[in-house]
Amino acid sequence: MYMQSKTSTGRNSKGSVSIIDSNGRLQLRVNYAGKRRYLSTGLANTKANFKFAELKAAEIEKDILCERFDTTLQKYQPKSTQTTITPVFTPIEKLKPELDELWEKYSTFKKPQVSPSTFAKDFARHRNHITNLPTRSLDEASAIRDYLLSNLTPNAAKRCLTQLKACCNWSIEEGLIETNPFATMKTKVPKGTSEEHEVNPFSKEERDLIIRTFAGDRHYSHYTNYVRFLFFTGCRPSEAVGLKWKNITKSMIQFRESVVVSEDGLVLKDGLKTQGKRDFPINAEVQAILDEIRPEKINPESLVFPSPQGKFIDHHNFSSRAWKSILSKCNVLYRKCYQTRHTFISLCVEAHINSTAIGRWTGTSAKMIDNHYGATNFTGLKPPNLS
Repeated sequence: MYMQSKTSTGRNSKGSVSIIDSNGRLQLRVNYAGKRRYLSTGLANTKANFKFAELKAAEIEKDILCERFDTTLQKYQPKSTQTTITPVFTPIEKLKPELDELWEKYSTFKKPQVSPSTFAKDFARHRNHITNLPTRSLDEASAIRDYLLSNLTPNAAKRCLTQLKACCNWSIEEGLIETNPFATMKTKVPKGTSEEHEVNPFSKEERDLIIRTFAGDRHYSHYTNYVRFLFFTGCRPSEAVGLKWKNITKSMIQFRESVVVSEDGLVLKDGLKTQGKRDFPINAEVQAILDEIRPEKINPESLVFPSPQGKFIDHHNFSSRAWKSILSKCNVLYRKCYQTRHTFISLCVEAHINSTAIGRWTGTSAKMIDNHYGATNFTGLKPPNLS
């Protein structure tokens, strides 16, 4: 047997041909247009036959260079075998990218288009879910769905599947994959499971007890007026944290910015969660809070509710430490700090304030208020005298 078992005629940008030994027989391996083809010569691996294979390889490469290559390989079959031997055509299938690879590319594409907080929290959360999957192969999309439904809340699973579906739709547009295995997958999620809809307000007595306990606590008294403000305006924590003195007029609080979490930490962004801006009328209770904390010399750019270090209050850190500690100290049933907002709205509903007005003060819809607060606030309500 001729010992030289492999050679190559060289490579160029259009294609290349190699001679290989396959079980003692000479084969030509042709790389062309990103695909690999094999042509069996039917000849034993001897020195004389190897010379013949080199000539055949040179012929194929010349055709490639001249753009007349016969992709069926029929033209290059030995004359004695053209009618009896079918050329071996074995294109190598392009490997499908896996879900984590697609997600990284999709995330890079979406980063300039979403808010810093959305990218830092939501995209990172979905990336972590993908990392924990038992498989990231698109051929096992059903197993991915079942894992998410078994290990996440229904709401979280639905959000993740929605993003995976969007990722794959984008990947199709980019030519990375051909089909979206998540396109027809659906999950049912109980309604009203977000913080906006988890209405479990504090009573007036609980509210006042919480405020008094903050005021008397040697560790967390700094946050007393921040908590009062949340209870008596119903604003979102992100809005209170970002509030500056330039946004306080004689009669109005002008909510124009909010603090969000980004890859670089807490940052101030223009606009609110569901709207660009909102005004809140200052009443006597809110005026008392502002008067108590107003500095003698006001810097309009200063925060109304800074942290003890003069920076943005990290509401997540505040909730896990100060808020949790004070509620435990009060012996009040634990509820998230976001319930300060629900407490304000609920008390307004109990006072028979028009739901449209409440919605304008708090940045939500009258329909949401009627659906989630009105149904539980009929105490003492009587039909009018219609005679």
